[in-house]
Amino acid sequence: MSMRLVFAALLIAASGASAQNPPAAPAPSLYATPIGPAIGLEAAKKVAAAAAAEARKNNWLMAIAVVGPAGTLIYYEKADNTQLGSARVAIDKARSAALYKRPTKAFQDALAGGGVGLRVLRLEGAVPVEGGVPLYVEGKLVGAIGVSGDLSEHDGQCAVAAAASLEKPK
Repeated sequence: MSMRLVFAALLIAASGASAQNPPAAPAPSLYATPIGPAIGLEAAKKVAAAAAAEARKNNWLMAIAVVGPAGTLIYYEKADNTQLGSARVAIDKARSAALYKRPTKAFQDALAGGGVGLRVLRLEGAVPVEGGVPLYVEGKLVGAIGVSGDLSEHDGQCAVAAAASLEKPK
């Protein structure tokens, strides 16, 4: 009988302690990034040039697409002899990164993890292949770049170099 009383006292004490400390507020979404005006044509060309420079430095043939925040194509280029399928893939990667405000590698990693990560397969327009990266100016999403033509890691390397050329840390 005394063990039941001790257990009951512990339960009451624990419930009283939790009542005194309200639950912590949920953390803000990592994807609550504000959306800015769409990247302009000249800036899009410069970003694509940075991706192309990284590709040339490594002897990779790439298709490069830059879109605005809503996924609208702003600029596109493709190196001679780039595999033809990469033309569409570059645009799709850019749109995915813009519309979901995250690199396409995030979808690739979620899918590779299995379990709940398989939900990625149901997200319309989500491309689970590295090579799409959002573009930011002054902390606002202005679009995204998509690169395709080589191994996805190489596509991603070119896309990250391009994004880094747009907004330098202050």
